[in-house]
Amino acid sequence: MAYEKKIPFDLSCGIKIAMEVIGGKWKSCIIYDLRHGPMRPSELMKFYPEANTRVINNTLKELVEYGVIRKKIYPELPPHSEYSLTAIGESLVPLVLAMEKWGDSFRENLRLILEARGEAYTTEWA
Repeated sequence: MAYEKKIPFDLSCGIKIAMEVIGGKWKSCIIYDLRHGPMRPSELMKFYPEANTRVINNTLKELVEYGVIRKKIYPELPPHSEYSLTAIGESLVPLVLAMEKWGDSFRENLRLILEARGEAYTTEWA
């Protein structure tokens, strides 16, 4: 049984629509990583070792549903699949790159905030 939302989705706000499509912890990262070409699910998951496989698979499924990425299944043994950006996904790349640039410029501010809260963080880049 699918989850039924109690409040209908508001299609009048472009920001809400954009956040529905690319919001969340991994959607923008997946778009970012697919910008250079198709990748297998196992390749994508290597970028996010802290992410649960189920969460990444659900995120990929949502991005396919929204038409941001496509899934190509290769009918060979063993079978495998690849994900790639659609035209809609390609149109999101400049937005994701702008988010990355902003995040890079805010990194030091966030580090100081996290330290003041006593929260852990990492500076490792995969």
